[in-house]
Amino acid sequence: MLLIPCPWCGPRDESEFSCGGEAHIVRPADPDALGEAAWADYLFMRANPKGPHRERWCHSHGCGRWFNAERHTVTHEIVAVYRMGEPPPGNGDGET
Repeated sequence: MLLIPCPWCGPRDESEFSCGGEAHIVRPADPDALGEAAWADYLFMRANPKGPHRERWCHSHGCGRWFNAERHTVTHEIVAVYRMGEPPPGNGDGET
């Protein structure tokens, strides 16, 4: 089992959490100006790296709060966790 550190509750079993997908996906500023291909890219195209990846997680069977985690996709090691709205640890640019 994976132990995920909730920023509010501390380390908990992975069964208490739900993954919400890739973190830092920004909604288009002018959605009416986008064509179908651009909308499809926004909705469905996600990075699938082999290595560190930033994801959104919800402590659904705990405090119910959302947070971001950087997880290594091969080893499943949780490298860092940080609250929504905070910059990612390391580069601080908000990019994955």
